Amino acid sequence: MNSIKVLLNGIGRIGKSILRINDISNSFKIVAINELNINLENIAYGINYDSTYGVLEDKYVVSNDTISNSKNKIKILNYSSLLDIDYKALDIDIIIDASGAKVEIESLKKLDIKRVFLTHPNKNADINVILGVNEKDIKQTDKIISTSSCNATALLPFLKIIDENYGIEFGDIVTIHPLLNHQKTLDSNCIGSTNREVDCSFEFGRSSLQNIIPSATTTIEACSYVKSSINSDLISSNSFRVPTATVGAINISIVVKKEITKELLLDILNSYQKEQYFDIVWNNFEPLVSCDFAKQNYTTIIDHRFTKVIKNKMIKVVLWYDNEYGYASKVVDIVREYSL
Repeated sequence: MNSIKVLLNGIGRIGKSILRINDISNSFKIVAINELNINLENIAYGINYDSTYGVLEDKYVVSNDTISNSKNKIKILNYSSLLDIDYKALDIDIIIDASGAKVEIESLKKLDIKRVFLTHPNKNADINVILGVNEKDIKQTDKIISTSSCNATALLPFLKIIDENYGIEFGDIVTIHPLLNHQKTLDSNCIGSTNREVDCSFEFGRSSLQNIIPSATTTIEACSYVKSSINSDLISSNSFRVPTATVGAINISIVVKKEITKELLLDILNSYQKEQYFDIVWNNFEPLVSCDFAKQNYTTIIDHRFTKVIKNKMIKVVLWYDNEYGYASKVVDIVREYSL
């Protein structure tokens, strides 16, 4: 196991996936979890039993202020602010902030730890990182590192491949995203989001189980934090929230500057898959559906049933990605490779 000692802030959907993946990969040592839920039995239960990803074999049990299984012993903290934690006493090297809460970057920089990894895009972070795009740009002085979003993590490696080989003239993307915890099961009041600067979304107050809900998406904005040339002036976007538990898709239409054929496109993508260091691009040719991509580490899964090149200029592609487990696997990869 990597000797890096981690505080995991938040044990929601992404935090739980990071913990489960690291239990298998032993990429680092999670020594503490900071969580607003004060019920330790409920925390252990939520880790052990998951309606989407199944039952954990090596279950966690509670003892005093810790949860443990055969591999790990993890102290549970209940601080409302990361600034109040004594990191030296806990011997913490880095934080993975999977809380989804807004953060004050300058305050985090003052913490007596080596690095903070944010599992959401943040334009004020020292760097926003997506594997396959800009991980080599991480500097030793970068203390606050954003691991971007699930959508951008899936989309941007593909866009980079196309842009570097053929140049993107313009395009459009539509994300098809599973429902999230902030949505309502039945019609209710509108929903606000401070993270997305939304005061009150009427649509997200509607039943998530009965509707396909259209919305804006921050995917291209998140991409621009990583690669500034990929932005909303170049690519338009929107989203549909659908009543499934996990696995998203992105419908992509891109017009390129240089002429291309489908055969050339497939050659480039097949070569990338063979040569890549991280599990990013997977070229799929099978007749699969969304649940077949659940718990996949690959995050840019190209469904070539729908790959088309029109008049040697327009590329049409569909990508799949597990927006929880798949994205979390990339967070684990980034932390393992770039902790110090």
